Amino acid sequence: MKILVAPDSFKGSITAVEFCEIAEKVIKRVMPETDVVKLPLADGGEGTVESLVSNTGGRIEKAWVMGPVGERIEAFYGILGDETTGVIEMASASGLPLVPVEKRNPMKTTTFGTGELILKVLDEGCTHLIMGIGGSATNDGGAGLLQALGFELLDRNGKQIAWGAEGLLVLESIKMDKVDPRLQNLVVEVACDVDNPLTGPNGAAAVYGPQKGADPVMVKTMDSALGNFAACIQKDLQLDVAGLKGAGAAGGLGAGLSAFLKAELKMGFEIIRETIGLDERIGEGFDLVITGEGQMNSQTLRGKLPIGIARLCKKKGIPVVAIVGSIGNGIEHLYEEGLTSVFSIVNGPMALEDAMQNSDALLSDTVERLMRLVQIYSN
Repeated sequence: MKILVAPDSFKGSITAVEFCEIAEKVIKRVMPETDVVKLPLADGGEGTVESLVSNTGGRIEKAWVMGPVGERIEAFYGILGDETTGVIEMASASGLPLVPVEKRNPMKTTTFGTGELILKVLDEGCTHLIMGIGGSATNDGGAGLLQALGFELLDRNGKQIAWGAEGLLVLESIKMDKVDPRLQNLVVEVACDVDNPLTGPNGAAAVYGPQKGADPVMVKTMDSALGNFAACIQKDLQLDVAGLKGAGAAGGLGAGLSAFLKAELKMGFEIIRETIGLDERIGEGFDLVITGEGQMNSQTLRGKLPIGIARLCKKKGIPVVAIVGSIGNGIEHLYEEGLTSVFSIVNGPMALEDAMQNSDALLSDTVERLMRLVQIYSN
């Protein structure tokens, strides 16, 4: 029997690589003759760098950059096996978990460190950049990132605006005389799985601001700031980002990357699929595919990795089982897309913290239960 293990990470507890290692160990224990192929994946969020690096024979590098509240932190980026493609998770430098709850203020947090990571990728000689932009602590439209790259975002007095959304309130003009010239040859793909516009009731500030520490007054102020940002882009670059789908992703970073770096916003799964040649890898005669993610629910249908895997396998007639942290509402619709069954690792009533702390053991037990069932049909 030949089994492909191709999961996403369980955010904050099990990485995709760890999932694969645990699953292989259990499968081999239950069915020693099984050929197990490990393919740790991601869909643009946590684990994207690790997944792409591990699947292309690349490397992970560390770098000291500016964190979201101005302190120096150690972040990371990846260089893929072709040595011309860099991959960044913006959360590594500008993510919400980097900011203590009492310091969360998206009026001031900055994406400057993510811009510094882009400079590191350019220093490596890369001409292609893949960016995952989930999990941001910011609402600055990517202004800090742009400043790190040499863009001048100026107020009415010709001075650089302050970090954070508050700086965008006084933005008057954008100058590009000092921009790093290497950006002209950089092709940027952005993993963006949301379609929020930049402003308005479904925009960056209104939808995502509260989870980053914004109160209702701040949300309105930040929405105005992003509106001013869009107006300046329209005036100085003759580009309309206000209605762009995905412009509101990561606190407006989708808009900034699209306007200034000519980035293409794509579904994260599609970027992974193309980069590692996933269609060809799944076409290697597998009898079963095991995938997974932290929580499976109706949102999984919106391009999350397990449903992407299921759709590919459906075309090839391969059964797909998902092992997940928890099961939410709406998963019945996933079966129509090629998913065979879903198993939760939670084996009884327990707090989320307990489940996360014991996720390795819970996953191991769940894989064993699955494989003992598979064993019946393999004899």
